[in-house]
Amino acid sequence: MARMSASTKSSQLFFVLLLAILVSPEPAVAGKPPKITRLQFYMHDIHSGQTPTAVRVAPSQPLNFSGENPMFGSVYVADNQLTVSPDINSTLVGRAQGIYAMASLGEDMSLHMMLTYTLQQFNDSSFSVIGRNPVMSPVREFPIYGGTGVFRLARGYCFAQTNSTSGPDAVVGYNVTLFHY
Repeated sequence: MARMSASTKSSQLFFVLLLAILVSPEPAVAGKPPKITRLQFYMHDIHSGQTPTAVRVAPSQPLNFSGENPMFGSVYVADNQLTVSPDINSTLVGRAQGIYAMASLGEDMSLHMMLTYTLQQFNDSSFSVIGRNPVMSPVREFPIYGGTGVFRLARGYCFAQTNSTSGPDAVVGYNVTLFHY
């Protein structure tokens, strides 16, 4: 019988553990089905004026090939208002805080987002969105990875649609579906 090397055994163990994680059921809390919460709000991503809510903290480096996106590699930190309507003066419902980076070399203008949405009406409970945002697409879909408070163990998805733009500023509408315990 042939002997397996330690690296082969380690590789096999890794794949068995990975498979167990991938096929394991969603976490259940005391056998209860998840609650479903649907939300709609508007995020105000403001880069201009005296009180911006999104600021570039790492500029891109010059690239030396044709077809480049001159913003590739730029990183932004955001603390954006969430409101009930596209009007920035409408009722504040929470904040979207985190970072996003220009992650496309081509002309598709894709960001990689890592934002946490905190909502006042749920005692400042939050959920996190991590994923690719092709900003020029009419509707974008993002996965929800976890949450806090009322949204503990949240899973779900959200759709984002740009409502309006003014220069670098944007108002983005969100429709969110959360599964939580």
